[in-house]
Amino acid sequence: MQPTSEILHHKLKDFFGFDSFKGEQEAIIRHLIEGNSAFVLMPTGGGKSLCYQLPALLMEGTAIVISPLIALMKNQVDAIRGFVDNKEGIAHFLNSSLNKTQIQEVRDHLLSGVTKLLYVAPESLTKEENIQLLQKIKISFYAVDEAHCISEWGHDFRPEYRKIHPIVNEIGKAPIIALTATATPKVQQDIQKNLGMLEAKVFKSSFNRENLYYEVRPKVNTEREIIKFIKNNQGKSGIIYCLSRKKVEELAELLNVNGIKALPYHAGLDASTRAQNQDKFLMEEVDVIVATIAFGMGIDKPDVRFVIHYNMPKSLEGYYQETGRAGRDGGEGQCIAFYSYKDIQKLEKFMQSKPLAEQEIGKQLINDTVAYAESNVCRRKSLLNYFGESYTAEKCGNCDNCLYPKKQFEGKEFLYTVIELINSMKENFKADHLANILGGVTNSIIKSYNHHKLEFFGINPNKDARFWLAVIRQGLVLQFLNKDVEKYGLVSVTEKGMEFFEKPYSVPMAEDREFVDTEDDDAVSTVGTTKHHGGGGGDDTLLSMLKDIRHSLSKRLKLPPFVIFSDPSLEDMSIMYPITLDELKNCQGVGEGKAKKFGKEFIQLIAKYVEENEIIRPTEFVVKSVANKSLNKVYIIKSIDRRLPLDEIADAKNMELDQLYDELEAIVGSGTRINIDYYIRQVIDEDKVDDIYDYFKEEATSDSVNEALKALGPDYTEEEVRLIRIKFMSELGN
Repeated sequence: MQPTSEILHHKLKDFFGFDSFKGEQEAIIRHLIEGNSAFVLMPTGGGKSLCYQLPALLMEGTAIVISPLIALMKNQVDAIRGFVDNKEGIAHFLNSSLNKTQIQEVRDHLLSGVTKLLYVAPESLTKEENIQLLQKIKISFYAVDEAHCISEWGHDFRPEYRKIHPIVNEIGKAPIIALTATATPKVQQDIQKNLGMLEAKVFKSSFNRENLYYEVRPKVNTEREIIKFIKNNQGKSGIIYCLSRKKVEELAELLNVNGIKALPYHAGLDASTRAQNQDKFLMEEVDVIVATIAFGMGIDKPDVRFVIHYNMPKSLEGYYQETGRAGRDGGEGQCIAFYSYKDIQKLEKFMQSKPLAEQEIGKQLINDTVAYAESNVCRRKSLLNYFGESYTAEKCGNCDNCLYPKKQFEGKEFLYTVIELINSMKENFKADHLANILGGVTNSIIKSYNHHKLEFFGINPNKDARFWLAVIRQGLVLQFLNKDVEKYGLVSVTEKGMEFFEKPYSVPMAEDREFVDTEDDDAVSTVGTTKHHGGGGGDDTLLSMLKDIRHSLSKRLKLPPFVIFSDPSLEDMSIMYPITLDELKNCQGVGEGKAKKFGKEFIQLIAKYVEENEIIRPTEFVVKSVANKSLNKVYIIKSIDRRLPLDEIADAKNMELDQLYDELEAIVGSGTRINIDYYIRQVIDEDKVDDIYDYFKEEATSDSVNEALKALGPDYTEEEVRLIRIKFMSELGN
């Protein structure tokens, strides 16, 4: 007998305390109870677990739930037991964390028919003794949770997930429900094929989470920005994702030093510490968890108010799932990601040890992340397009690109040129190759195809490859172009694109956002960075007055303006209104030396401005540093006084050389004078030293290393430019 809608609602209230189903939950549950397989695509917070928990409680036999995370299993089992009057045997998990006595208890409850839900890790499912045990019981259905783990194109691929189908056949056939919160059309197809459920009904909810605000910020003074953001959102729960365990530990420590209750979470911690830290976050004993991606899968905390990505993740699916942990109750959810191309290069480096096919997949997933970060298209539109869902509204009004749009330009002729190029070629190519042809970039791949001889090569001398890549990306979002995922991203023209080609019409476009390449250690900022929105913008009138003073001072002292104070330093002054030299030192990139040398006129102007405009100044905002960081600084300065080679100093502090350069830039950036001439003489030719020094003194409009490399040409390395920039800033600024 199939339960009526009335019975289902009654059981929903009885077991889970809810009055009504969300979205397609009831249809999915009914479909499963009728003995059919289902593929469920539902965003995080949509209520996936209820789709297998309720039918398991109502159907005859035991439901086998295959799930990747041990911590999550325990949570869900505890929750089910709580729902069903603490009936202990009703739900169990079977994984490597259990001892012999516990395993025996699970076996007894299973064989006696008490257990309605059994959670297993895919690794446990493959064990011969478990297969034999499960062959003895009646199975109501199999639920494959986090099903994207099956696909090599998914963001969290696990090889053992691909063995599920043959093992299920060995144990005994029953309906399968596969569930995921994130899958592109390609991943969806891969999952269904692998589980042998191509005929299964697909239930796909919209991936649009309207309550989430998306923003991408340049990676400048990231730690300071994060602390400022959390202080502005006091008492709210949040998750910060980092790529490395080391960064997780450092950032959690830094937050605590600055009065923010935070704990780390990563696979390197022992299981009990991880479980304790997760519980403290759930019980609101701490406000923030700093984690690697290992944290949060299926975590049931509805009121996470912000998710911050310290590093961009390696795929948009990962990004979507991690941001989806914010605002699951429909309330506020702020998703802030910090982006720098250096992080992307690190991700690409990680890929180099993988097999070639995996590298190709990985590279494409990373390219999609870059496209999302740098694009000026509505973030919601970009994300939904990626997941095969079209978003028709012109603006979502809840992302940085919609709230602070860049000036648009007419894209008709540029899009037409792209389509014309694709149509003229015998085979298809990737987006970056097409952009390189149009932008006139000569490289070995272009030459190998003789594409530098095409009439399209460098077609518009005013537009570089970066511009054309932005046009191609927007062509993809607008569905004039299609990217074939199966063939690692080859671009072709769609039917809609051909209609446009035959009868062109107006297509408004926006240029990509420019992100300055910044160092990873946040202590130093780079001039010319994009000022983000949403973090408490400064006083524009005061900022332009401060820039005027800097300009006149630079003329008087015959120094480039950025040597006096960088743009981010002035922006901080326009937010914090410092009126004493001590307060000025709290602004980023301003140390005691700089404050004393250049600060007087600036604080006089600010004091007068504050008084005349009756401004209420914010309470003092200072980021305290972790003790060992301060000790690093002292050690580095003393070692340089002793003229130790920089590579020896780096080794002594267990740093990479470029991390040491970050520290040196921070030291001179805040006004301390150091002399590294002894080292420069050993590693750089005298002529080069003079050329780079003269460039910063006479030509540079900012202290950007990238701009310097462009101006100086291919004979100069990033390392050489950074070392001379440190010397220059130290001698002229401090």
